[in-house]
Amino acid sequence: MTIAAALTPFVGLFAALAAGLLVGLERGWNQRMLPEGHRVAGFRTFGLIGLSGGIAGLMPDWVAAALALGIAGTLVAGYLRSASSTALSSTTTVAAILTFGIGFIAERVDPVRGLAAAATVYALLSARQTMHALLKGLEQREIDAVARFALIALVVLPLLPDQGLGPFDAWNPRRIWMVVVLVTGLSLAGYVAARKFGANRGTMVVALTGALVSSTAVTADFARRMRVEPEAMRPLTAGIALASIVMFVRVQVLTAVLVPAALPMLALAMAPATVVAAVWAGLAWRRGEDTSETPAVRIGNPFDFAPALLLAGVVAVLSVAARWALAEFGDRGMAVVLGLTGLMDVDAAVLTLAGLPPGTIAAGTAGVTLAIPVIANTLIKGGITIGIAGWRRGFAASLPLFAASAASILFLALYRV
Repeated sequence: MTIAAALTPFVGLFAALAAGLLVGLERGWNQRMLPEGHRVAGFRTFGLIGLSGGIAGLMPDWVAAALALGIAGTLVAGYLRSASSTALSSTTTVAAILTFGIGFIAERVDPVRGLAAAATVYALLSARQTMHALLKGLEQREIDAVARFALIALVVLPLLPDQGLGPFDAWNPRRIWMVVVLVTGLSLAGYVAARKFGANRGTMVVALTGALVSSTAVTADFARRMRVEPEAMRPLTAGIALASIVMFVRVQVLTAVLVPAALPMLALAMAPATVVAAVWAGLAWRRGEDTSETPAVRIGNPFDFAPALLLAGVVAVLSVAARWALAEFGDRGMAVVLGLTGLMDVDAAVLTLAGLPPGTIAAGTAGVTLAIPVIANTLIKGGITIGIAGWRRGFAASLPLFAASAASILFLALYRV
């Protein structure tokens, strides 16, 4: 018998012990300054608690329950005794009881799951300072908004049926509601990034964080600033180009999640635009100096669900239009519909294509079809820049957008040839 085979029956116990020591490492370090007699459980004790959970996993259920009650009673008694003489958090006691359960899982269910649970507990315990700082920086409206997001993502979404309804079976309630979840989640990510880095650290940071919410909003605000801050022309031009790059990447990430088959062709089609915009942004940034204070981009409340609900309604309507166009005119009809959709919102075009049955459109055609609304949206933002900033400054600032669009259009033309 090999050593590995001889040790196999004890893998669960080893995992239980390792889980206890892992959690105990964090607790022991956190309580290292406490005097003797004021610690409920330390490094060694947590190891023993995890091992006890593993041993309980080997026992009949009634013995395991009795052992669990004994461990819990000992921990609670130790907490009460220590708390009577000093202010003491109950976190260690709760973590110790949880560690016993993790040890039990490692032996009775699966060692890997037990170790994964221990790693999660370790991460939560070690993030104490970060989580407390986060709570201190939150406002009541943000707490309420996160609660609403949790409601729509974790409660409403799983309850919706995952099947085609309505004309052409185009309305899948779960997929349409996923639009709301994705858009609000993306807005939340952009809001958190903006809160973390601040709005006054430079145009590029504002462009990056703001474009996570809306690249069109960033473009419009930077074009407005060009009229009153001509000295910041080059950084603002770089910011507009960066906002479009973020949009290119965001669309590809969304495609990877919802329409993965279309991603390779879409990535190829958008690569020229991304490279041109990145080079232009870099040159504009190096030639200009960002000496002015950079106010926050006015993108509204990122927790406002109205835009997400509106987008979901647009996707529902366009899903019917897309399936009708596909039935009547084939792939070219679909490309026209999605191109017009991109004039309003690129994400809606991706979500509309994702609502079609798998295999409806060839992967390469789907990628090209998604590139059309991205290019259309980029050209529209160039027009917005000229309209707001004026012809002289606006045209100069929109050149990265026009050049990026031309690069991808040229690629698609050559690809078709």
